[in-house]
Order: sequence, then structure tokens, then C-alpha cells
Amino acid sequence: MKVEIITPESRVFSGEAAAVSLPGSDGVFQVLNNHSPIISSLKEGLVKIEATGTSENTHPSVKNNGTSIEVSIKGGVAELMNNKLIVLAD
Repeated sequence: MKVEIITPESRVFSGEAAAVSLPGSDGVFQVLNNHSPIISSLKEGLVKIEATGTSENTHPSVKNNGTSIEVSIKGGVAELMNNKLIVLAD
């Protein structure tokens, strides 16, 4: 799936992923490739991305551990539709 993490200042991450764990308001949840559509509010925590292929992630809040990428957020909203996940983060 295509993943984009965007803050008011810049695009933090853009790339392909097999799975993404998100800090939802009611707890951590995971979306997989070809997941059904979902919209969720997010709380402070880590977005963990199991990346596949190339990605753009030059922001200082991004930690790249090989195939696993972690992005620290303070909250926001996530929308997954048509195999594209967009995270609007603080």
C-alpha cells in the first residue's frame, strides 16, 4: 500500500508498505496491504511501518531500522482508502 505521513510543516514519509501500526485513540491497531477502508483519530505515539521498496524519509522524526521505519507523532488522523494510507499528524 502507498503510505504518506504529512504534518502542517512538511511531508515526513512517503513510500510503500506491507503493514502499518498506528497509535489509535482507543489503542494501537494495524492495517495491512489491501485492508478495507478506515478513518481513525490518533494519539501520541509511534507509527511503525514495514516498508517495501523505496521511500522518502528525510525528516528528523523518522527512524529507519532497515525494513522497519518508526515515526513519532503527537496525534492526528489516519485515512485508508483504495490501498492508500494518509496520516495527517501533529
